[in-house]
Amino acid sequence: MSRFQVKKVAVLGAGVMGAQIAAHLVNVKVPVILFDLPAKEGPKNGIVTRAVEGLKKLKPSPLGVAEDAVLIQQANYEEHMDLLKGCDLVIEAIAERMDWKLDLYKKIAPFLAPRAIVASNTSGLSITKLSEALPEEIKPRFCGIHFFNPPRYMALVELINTPTTESANLDALEAFVTSTLGKGVVRAKDSPNFIANRVGIAGMLATMKEVENFGLSYDVVDDLTGKKLGRASSGTFRTADVVGLDTMAHVIKTLQDTLSIETDPFYESFATPAVLKTLLEMGHFGQKTRAGFFKKVGRDVSRFDLASKAYVPAGQKADEVYGRMLKKPAAERLKLLRNSEGAQGQFLWAILRNGFHYAAVHLASIADNARDMDFCMRWGFGMKQGPFELWQEAGWLEVANMVKEDIDAGKALCKAPLPDWVFKGPVADAGGVHTPQGSWNPTSGTFVAPRSLPVYARQYFPESVRGANAPSATTAGKTLQEDESMRLWTLDDEVLIASIKTKMHAIGGGVIEGLNNAITLAEKDYKGLVIWSPDDMFSAGADLQSMLPGFMMGGVKAIDGAARELQKVMLKLRYANVPTISAIRGLALGGGCEMAVYSAKRVAAMESYIGLVEVGVGLVPGAGGLTYIARRAAENAAASTGKDIVPFLTEGFTAAAMAKVGTSALESRKLGYLLDSDVVVPHKDELLYVAINEAKAMYNSGYRAPHKRQFAVAGRSGVATIKGSLVNMRDGGFISAHDFHIASLIANVVCGGDVDAGSLVSEEYLMTLERQAFCALLTHPKTQERIMGMMSTGKPVRN
Repeated sequence: MSRFQVKKVAVLGAGVMGAQIAAHLVNVKVPVILFDLPAKEGPKNGIVTRAVEGLKKLKPSPLGVAEDAVLIQQANYEEHMDLLKGCDLVIEAIAERMDWKLDLYKKIAPFLAPRAIVASNTSGLSITKLSEALPEEIKPRFCGIHFFNPPRYMALVELINTPTTESANLDALEAFVTSTLGKGVVRAKDSPNFIANRVGIAGMLATMKEVENFGLSYDVVDDLTGKKLGRASSGTFRTADVVGLDTMAHVIKTLQDTLSIETDPFYESFATPAVLKTLLEMGHFGQKTRAGFFKKVGRDVSRFDLASKAYVPAGQKADEVYGRMLKKPAAERLKLLRNSEGAQGQFLWAILRNGFHYAAVHLASIADNARDMDFCMRWGFGMKQGPFELWQEAGWLEVANMVKEDIDAGKALCKAPLPDWVFKGPVADAGGVHTPQGSWNPTSGTFVAPRSLPVYARQYFPESVRGANAPSATTAGKTLQEDESMRLWTLDDEVLIASIKTKMHAIGGGVIEGLNNAITLAEKDYKGLVIWSPDDMFSAGADLQSMLPGFMMGGVKAIDGAARELQKVMLKLRYANVPTISAIRGLALGGGCEMAVYSAKRVAAMESYIGLVEVGVGLVPGAGGLTYIARRAAENAAASTGKDIVPFLTEGFTAAAMAKVGTSALESRKLGYLLDSDVVVPHKDELLYVAINEAKAMYNSGYRAPHKRQFAVAGRSGVATIKGSLVNMRDGGFISAHDFHIASLIANVVCGGDVDAGSLVSEEYLMTLERQAFCALLTHPKTQERIMGMMSTGKPVRN
């Protein structure tokens, strides 16, 4: 079987999207060349150089590790066109000007490799028209590839073929984008703005129109249309600022230029809003210019006021009654909103109705099926549910009739009726567009199953839509043991899977017992153990809430016993006779981090955030985290020419004392919580597949647990060195007296306590020091203040 080998990628255009696409390619270890025009003054690569430097300052960071910006090779069209010959994929990401893109294609065509795929990251221009500038031999290898901003974090990539694109090339590109880049791919039709931007921007324009109708402020609207509505926390107007108001204007202009009232009955609602025109005229493009619908100065946020053309204080919230309405079941929720007398409730029903209306009318012309449209809105616009999913959940025909009544009454954006398939035939009979057989394709009049490319075999539990009745990871496979804390199960009778079930996967007595049982069972009957859960949380750490009653009743002795049991499980995990794999996704904090570092190996999704954060609640790591830091320092020192352990302790000590959390799997590796031998998986849905295969490979290679051995520590002189720098920080006002106390205890543990430098100690010895420090802090009033503050507000208390 031939495989699409991507050894190097060229990105053409070092603007906001081009530079960030290049950054993400670096994140996933794909060599990349970033091109742009030669600078008119100074070094010819000046434009690209400034773009690469800018990547280091962007928040959220497009790079897993900021220093990796240096891995982006810089080039310009005047001096380096020959470099294109070594690229297997060329992604064009210049400004949304058809004439500029066509001119660039003519220039690069002679330099393209014979089998290279060429793709445009246009957000809405016709891919077929763009292909006309290419020689005939390149057309079969040309398509659209639409990333969403910011490309590291947004899951969606739309692929768009032309009539001459070879399907094998599109399949190969889909596999690369899915597995290597970690994205969710949707094939879109070559219609204006494709799927996500067509529906999403039309929805934003409709929302702005309804904002005017109901006289609501931008901050109230964002409060209503953010998390409360099951959408991106940035809401409507903050999302527009993040996307870029100039980018949004380009997309709107594409709608205006390529559509008409004859081709889109909603066309009249595509007029550029007056407020958007004004902001663009003022040069306020959103986040990139630090001013748009909102402006932030320090900690103060203000919103734009169109009447005065000035910024006024923001922060107004929606009425609480609508927050309560939005928590109701879908059917009840929509009825309450529709019948609401308040402007905010009427506004919410209006934007939902408009979304249902637009999606149904345009499904056939822009998407292959309803699943693709729902995925586009989830992955590209941060919605928890796509429009069809919500509609189906609320009662298909009932909602359809509500929308029809509003259309007939002239309340909708246009008079276009809902398609016939909404009311009669297979969709009406099935109660919606999503069924176990597939999702509705209005062109073929059938329910179509998801595409089954070989790459999707790596996803045991891919994302699915409501109504598809896809297998659930909570019930799949063969269950061996299960209680409210943990499920032990297997998919293949070869590798045991342990899935934590507690809230935030907090580690309490039930999880400790479950892990103990899992290791025993894996050693007895399986090739390995994988700790994995099917959501965005590995483990938030120890269950403080369940720990406090024991402390109140039994004092420190009770906590000491529980901590001792958790430490025993960590050592059992490390020294198990079969490979133990932590499959990490999302947060792995405190005890979750310790569980990971004591596993034989870690397989981590790119978006994994790992760290020892106990200092935030006035404690020290108590389940072996500091012991791990000391052991790793000793191992690294032993492998070097120097004999002083303290330099090798610095990073680990600082990370624990400052509660540093890696902002990606790559940064977590830099902090020492992942090793170079650990695996980073770009696509979250491939995590379990990779972890199981790592366990099998280790077992089949004759895995044996490491020897238990003593190791050297820095001793009392190391403690003195670290405390010397802490004194300066305390006296300089950088840390509080209690911070100094906690950090001193951490230093004492990682250096081995009151022993000579170079003394050999065991893990059990250091774990005892950890436990003693942990229990001593529990009785400290300032630590208790921090714990209670965190539990009551969710925010750390600094005292």
